[in-house]
Order: sequence, then C-alpha cells, then structure tokens
Amino acid sequence: MSELDFSDWVGRRETLESRISSQQAAQIHATLGLPGAPAPQSGAAMPPLWHWCAFVPTVPTEDLARDGHPKLGGFLPPVPLQRRMWASASLRFLRPLHVGERLTRHSTIGNVQAKAGAAGPLVLVTVTHTVEGADGLAIEEEQNIVYLDIPDSFSPPRKQPMPEAPAHHDTKTASEVLLFRYSALTFNAHRIHIDLPYAQQVERYPGLVVHGPLQATWLMQLAHRVRGDWPTQFAFRGVHPMLLTPGESPQIDLMATAGEGNALSLCAGQAGHQCTQATASWERAK
Repeated sequence: MSELDFSDWVGRRETLESRISSQQAAQIHATLGLPGAPAPQSGAAMPPLWHWCAFVPTVPTEDLARDGHPKLGGFLPPVPLQRRMWASASLRFLRPLHVGERLTRHSTIGNVQAKAGAAGPLVLVTVTHTVEGADGLAIEEEQNIVYLDIPDSFSPPRKQPMPEAPAHHDTKTASEVLLFRYSALTFNAHRIHIDLPYAQQVERYPGLVVHGPLQATWLMQLAHRVRGDWPTQFAFRGVHPMLLTPGESPQIDLMATAGEGNALSLCAGQAGHQCTQATASWERAK
C-alpha cells in the first residue's frame, strides 16, 4: 500500500455487544433529556441516537493517541493525517431499542477514499453499522469519518446563513460542563471537546468544539417536538465547526423548516451561521 492507500481495510468487520443500563439511561437523560421529564426505566423505549452511548471505545489509556482517540490500525485504518472528524451520517430506525436489553452492533468498513481537498490531502472512511435488539434489526446506519492535516491557523469553510424565517426555532446553551458530560457519556476522550489549550494550540481551533453527534441529537429532539413522533429516517452533516469560544456567546440556535414531501429540514448554528444540517423524515423505509 502507498501512504494513503488503505483499500485493504475495505470489508473489515467488527461485532460488539452492549446495553444501556438504567443508571446509564439516567445519566444520558440528565444531560440530554427534557427538563422535568422522568428518565426511562428498565424496559422502556429509548429515544433515537441513544445507541451512540452504548458502543463506546474502551481501549486502555496508554493506547490513546495524542488527540485522545484510540490509536488507529485496528478496525479503522492507520491514516497518517492528524485531524479526525465525524463528517456525516444517515440512519434508518426500524424499531425502538429499550433500556437494559442486549444490543449487538455489526460494523463494516464500506469504503476508504484518499482525495485532494481544498486544504490538502484528506481520507474519507465510510463505516456501516447495523444495531440489533431483542426483537431483531433496529437501526441501519452509515457514518462518514474524514481525516485531514492540522492547519497552521484556523481556516473554516465558508459560512452559510441560518434560515431567515424558520417554522420552528429553539435555543440551547453550550458550556464546558455540557461538553464534558457528553464526552463522558460516549467515553470520547477527543481533546478538542474538553481541553481548551489543546484545541487552541495544537488543532488551531479558537475554542472548544461542540460534538457533531450532540448537535444531531438536539436536531432529532427538535424534529420530535415539531411532529410529535420520532423520525424513521435521519441524516446529518457538519458544514462548519461549532465552537465554545471564550468571550463569545454560548447560545446555539436550532431551526426547522418544511422539506420535501413529509420531511423537515433542520440546522444547528451559532452567530447567524449554520454548523450542522439535517433532514428528518417519517416515511418508513422499505
């Protein structure tokens, strides 16, 4: 293989088993749940995307890379580029998962592509997951992970404005405590979310980075509030880093507008520009 040729990793598989205990459900609810609502108890259906807190990396601390991620070369290919980001994902929800039930996730490396991007070389890794519960297949998911070089200075993509007249508008407040709690729930030690000197001095971000999956979870909740039911299909992608920067407003805006057919178009952003875009639909996948 050449330096950026990881075709040998395509087709690699991994199977993990886990569950969300009642205690974990209480912790997730305390961080992400609606104020005043009770945490789901054993046997209760979990909101979509909570499965991200079930299948977490549990490698020893000494096997973490400088950025806090597990060192590559096991299931994921050993890409030499130093910045790793969860770029996008699409999910289909076939049936709910429940607190306490045994969950099984089958993962496959679907594709590895080396490209020449505007800011230099990049590698895009596509991973497909299927998640099964006691009643069978529950979730089909495709994730895209992008690897880049760390730039000499912060050079974000072009800003896209938030919708001028959204049908629904909600707000959240980012904080160091929230980012720490979400990192703990997902056992994610990526230092850009919890270590401000590292984020600023090493990866060149102006502030801490708000997790993409956390933004996706907020948008999933907004979709539920708008329609009164959880979407059966959901897709999201990051378009600009969302930052918790010292001296700047921590307010996060969540907006929804009507999409095509039965879909909702959603976005999370700050300071008037979008950070994550999403689409939710209530059409059961065939």
